[in-house]
Amino acid sequence: MVASPTGQSVSSVSPPVSTVTQPPATAATEDEEEESEDESEILEESPCGRWQKRREEVNQRNVPGIDNAYLAMDTEEGVEVVWNEVMFSERKNFKLQEEKVKAVFDNLIQLEHLNIVKFHKYWADVKENRARVIFITEYMSSGSLKQFLKKTKKNHKTMNEKAWKRWCTQILSALSYLHSCDPPIIHGNLTCDTIFIQHNGLIKIGSVAPDTINNHVKTCREEQKSLHFFAPEYGAVADVTTAVDIYSFGMCALEVSEVEFIQKCLEQDPSKRPTAKDLLFHQALFEVPLLKLLAAHCIVSHQRE
Repeated sequence: MVASPTGQSVSSVSPPVSTVTQPPATAATEDEEEESEDESEILEESPCGRWQKRREEVNQRNVPGIDNAYLAMDTEEGVEVVWNEVMFSERKNFKLQEEKVKAVFDNLIQLEHLNIVKFHKYWADVKENRARVIFITEYMSSGSLKQFLKKTKKNHKTMNEKAWKRWCTQILSALSYLHSCDPPIIHGNLTCDTIFIQHNGLIKIGSVAPDTINNHVKTCREEQKSLHFFAPEYGAVADVTTAVDIYSFGMCALEVSEVEFIQKCLEQDPSKRPTAKDLLFHQALFEVPLLKLLAAHCIVSHQRE
């Protein structure tokens, strides 16, 4: 026996310690490790060597017109990006559209807006029997608006009005930017799947996939679950306008709120739909509550006295 600091006698013999023997790695654990290694395996590099395509597929986007999407690494910036592929069944099909496709992507790469997923680079890979266009975009690790709304409904919560206004303002800001380009850029694929929410509340719209890419409109309209996002003039007229994006925006906003605000977006006549800029200043987004207005009036009146 030895004396403890408190003066009490304690046994000098340590209590038995149960040793835990690590079980040998199971087949399941080994399979998981191998699968993880397989996903990070580099399958391909860009011609410049900056972008490295991995085996892991990106499944968060439901984007008609894009055949494959993989996680990739930007070796210069050290960040993850998305490696998108658009396949052409025959080389001659690509040659017929090559100049038009290049012009479209040249414009997309010039886009710089806080609320639009960034296009970094594109190039064509033309082989004897096939052709594809590869383009690199910003990777959105956070979920889509659709996923967020699913969680909200599951928890039986209603959408906060302030959050709804913030979302709408950011989406409309991005659309207004696209539509003010020369020539105007039509998003053409605005759904709850292609709007992303970052953890800090920043909204970004992605998948700006113009009609020139892989018969985009036709492919979209075959996707029944997204059909309600598309304006009625799709398929009825040869050339659609930026008004189709306003209709799609209205359908996205319909998930949560202001009836009159949304009805304006869903006008059957494209010419009667407001522009993104008009909607940015709609009272549904910028209405000043009456009490605040009265308070401001009192302050101004007091300052004048």
